[in-house]
Amino acid sequence: MTSASPPYTDTGLLAPEWGLSEAAAETGDHAYLRALLDAEAALTRAQAALGLAPAEAAAAVTEAAVPANFGLRSLAARTPAGGNPVIPLVADLTAAVGEPYGPYVHRGATSQDIMDTATMLVAVRTLELILADLGRTERALAGLALEHRDTPMPGRTLTQHAVPTTFGLKAAGWRSLMLDALDRITRVRYSLPAQLGGAAGTLAAFEAYGAEDPGALTEAYARELDLATPALPWHTLRTPVADLAGCLAFTAGALGKLAVDVLTLSRTEIGEVSEGSGGGSSAMPHKANPVRSTLLAAAARRAPQLAATLYGCLAAEDERPAGAWHAEWEPLRDLLRLVGGAAAHAAELTDELRVHPAAMRRNLDATRGLIVSERLSAALAPVLGRARAKELLTELARRAHEEDRPLRELLAEEADLKGVELDDLTDPAHYTGFADVLTDRALERR
Repeated sequence: MTSASPPYTDTGLLAPEWGLSEAAAETGDHAYLRALLDAEAALTRAQAALGLAPAEAAAAVTEAAVPANFGLRSLAARTPAGGNPVIPLVADLTAAVGEPYGPYVHRGATSQDIMDTATMLVAVRTLELILADLGRTERALAGLALEHRDTPMPGRTLTQHAVPTTFGLKAAGWRSLMLDALDRITRVRYSLPAQLGGAAGTLAAFEAYGAEDPGALTEAYARELDLATPALPWHTLRTPVADLAGCLAFTAGALGKLAVDVLTLSRTEIGEVSEGSGGGSSAMPHKANPVRSTLLAAAARRAPQLAATLYGCLAAEDERPAGAWHAEWEPLRDLLRLVGGAAAHAAELTDELRVHPAAMRRNLDATRGLIVSERLSAALAPVLGRARAKELLTELARRAHEEDRPLRELLAEEADLKGVELDDLTDPAHYTGFADVLTDRALERR
C-alpha cells in the first residue's frame, strides 16, 4: 500500500512527547530554513547600516529571503556535499537576489556564522514557548498549593510511609522547581548571541570589504536579530550551546520530578491524584492512564543523554572543528523540541490535575496510626522515659500489624498512659510539622 504522505516528513509519529506541538513547528526544517534566511538577510542589513553595502542590497536580500521561495528537499539533497545546509542555501539565495545585489549575499561570512546564528534564533523562539508553558504550570501549581495548604497526606521515603506532610507543600515544591527552570531559561534566552567571525574568527573579510570596527559590525548584526552581542566569535567557544544544554536538561528533570510524583500518587492502590483527561488502553476499557505524566517522564529520561552529547562538543579543536560542531545540530534540536513538548504537556497536566483528599486520609490511616510513631516517641519519652517509650512503641507496632488493630486502641490499654490525651497525638492530620509555614514561604517567591 502506497502512503499518501511525502517521504521524509517528520510528524512525530513516534515522539508523542513533542509531536505536532508548537515547539515542533519552531524547530522543524521549515523553522530552520526561516532562521537561516533571517540570519543572511540581517547580515546584509547590518552591513548596509554601517555603509558597507548599499541600502538597496539590504532590501533586495531581505525581499528574496522568504522560505517559500526555497525547496527544502533540494537543499537537503545538496547538503551532504559541503557538510552543512548553508552552502546550497547561499547559492540559491544569491541566484534569487540576482544582479546587481546578489554578490552582497553572505559577504564576508562563513557557513558556521549563519548556522550558529540561525540555531540561536531557533532556540530563542522555542524558549519563548517553553517559558510561556512553564509560567502556566507554575501558576496552576501555586493554586494547588494554596488550595491544599492544609490537606494532609502521607509523606513517603524509600517507597514507604514516613511521617505526614501536606499536598500543599508537595505542590509548592513542584512549583519551586518550575521557578528554578524559569530563572535558568530566562537567563540563557537573553544571553544567546549572534555569531560573526568569518573564515577563522578574525573578521578579516569584513575588514577587506571596508569594516573599520569589528565590534560595531557584530553589534549591528546582533541588533538586527534581537540576539546578544558576543565579545568574541565563538566558533569553537561553545558556551552558548552548553548553556542551552544545561537549562534544558534541568527543565526536563524538573518536569520529570512532577511527573514521577503524579505517576506514583495516581496508582490504583494509592489514588491520591489523577490526571483530568487520562488516556485509554487498547485492551482494557476501564483504564484511564496518566499519559501526560508518562510523556514527561519519558522526556526526563532522554534529555540527559542529549545534553551529554552537547557538553561533549565543547572540546572543539582549531578555529572550526571537524565533527564537533556538526554533532550539535540534531541533539540540540531534539532537546529543544523534547522540552518544548514536555512543557506544553505539563501545563495541561497541572491545569487539569485532580486531587483526592479522601484517598489521602484513607492512606494516612493505612498503617493503623504507625505513621505518627515519631511524634509518639517524642511525646511519651517524658512520661515513660526514652528507653521505655521506644520499647513500648516497638512492641505495639508489632501488635498493630499482627492483630490488625489501631495503635490508638492499643495505647489506650496501657496503664502507664492513663490520662494521656491520645486522640490528638495519634491523629496524622495533627502532625504535619511546619508544612503550612513552609508552603506559605514558598508561595512568596515570584
